Amino acid sequence: MFTGIVAAVGKITAVQTQGANAEDGVLLQIDAGGLPMADVALGDSISLNGACMTVTSKTDLTFTVDVSRESLNCTVGLDAVGEVNLEKALTLADRLGGHLVSGHVDGLGVVKKFEPVGESWELVIQASRGLAKYFAYKGSIVVNGVSLTVNRVEDTADACLLSINLIPHTIQVTTLRHLAVGKQVNLEVDLIARYVERMLFIDK
Repeated sequence: MFTGIVAAVGKITAVQTQGANAEDGVLLQIDAGGLPMADVALGDSISLNGACMTVTSKTDLTFTVDVSRESLNCTVGLDAVGEVNLEKALTLADRLGGHLVSGHVDGLGVVKKFEPVGESWELVIQASRGLAKYFAYKGSIVVNGVSLTVNRVEDTADACLLSINLIPHTIQVTTLRHLAVGKQVNLEVDLIARYVERMLFIDK
């Protein structure tokens, strides 16, 4: 479990194919940036852009993870060199500054607007119609591993538009500053909404 509060921006420095065919996964070499590695053990979970991954090797400054083809097919930003948002798994002694996050990407969104509004930025993401039922005004969403609050939801015939306000601090300390119209992002819906939907289905 995670909180969606990014602890550091790291960087994928190398992507190594694990096999000879297109169905094989990759090994990622990651510069941990400002993420302290002293208390990280092999087998620990670290969120990369919102996707929970297992540490397979580590040094004081770097670590590696194996990413399956299934994970690559369901996410963006884990198949090439570049910056990633990092967060260690939550412990029972941690403050829950964001919201409960599983690190399981539910789908991809597309940035439709990313513009400054006063001192903040407005981010509008188009999500699939299948995820629309999980989003609500003032509800929580995870975008590339960052816990955010939905300010507006607009349903269309085949999609859902989410408007989110990003404060300057979020822009400064996460990779969201690199977003642009047309870019895809990893989305995770609120954990509580997921279980409410399941309970409503069972009761039918």
